[in-house]
Amino acid sequence: MAKQHVLVVDDEENIQELVRYNLAKNGYQVSCVGSGEDALKAARLKMPDLILLDLMLPRIDGLQVCRELKGDAKTRTIPVVMLTAKGEEADIVAGLELGADDYVTKPFSPRVLLARVRAVLRRKAGEQPDEAEVVVGGPITVHPGRHEVLVAGQPVEMTHTEFRILHLLVRQPGWVFTRVQIVEGAQGPDVIVTDRSVDVHMVSLRRKLGQAGDLIETVRGVGYRFKDE
Repeated sequence: MAKQHVLVVDDEENIQELVRYNLAKNGYQVSCVGSGEDALKAARLKMPDLILLDLMLPRIDGLQVCRELKGDAKTRTIPVVMLTAKGEEADIVAGLELGADDYVTKPFSPRVLLARVRAVLRRKAGEQPDEAEVVVGGPITVHPGRHEVLVAGQPVEMTHTEFRILHLLVRQPGWVFTRVQIVEGAQGPDVIVTDRSVDVHMVSLRRKLGQAGDLIETVRGVGYRFKDE
């Protein structure tokens, strides 16, 4: 089977080499470019399976690159994971609204970066996590078959909506879900969730989970994620 191809766009050579080394070690084919212009040329010449895109690029910045990629019928389906410095909240929101699939903040752990790459590529391939599989995040265990949540081995009562939201978050740690995505993921035949009600459900979830509730992180201006430990 052919290796999946990742295009790394970053003007810092040390970042390029760090990412290249870790992805190649885990079986990916990696190409690196240092500018937005070269990123657009490379993506159109040989479509990668995923693009890791730094937002802070000379001349054409990462947001413009993302805008052009998503506006071109040939390249719009290429998943984009943004690389961004902490504190660039407005750019993160703008990038996600342009169609970027996820983001990783600098400095980043290679392990976390690899997990994000795998998750995005899995989504592209349509391989969703098994919804019937028991998932564990820190002290929290979610058992879909039993509709049961345990915290440090102790059962915690959840409403249908709370259970579906928690299951969605725990089975993809580190993944940032917007409120709209949470609504879509938690919706069911007997579950009605609205964009406005998501925050209320999160307050209730955290309260019921006790200290483990801190594992559900708010990403300001974007949504929520389950902490990737």
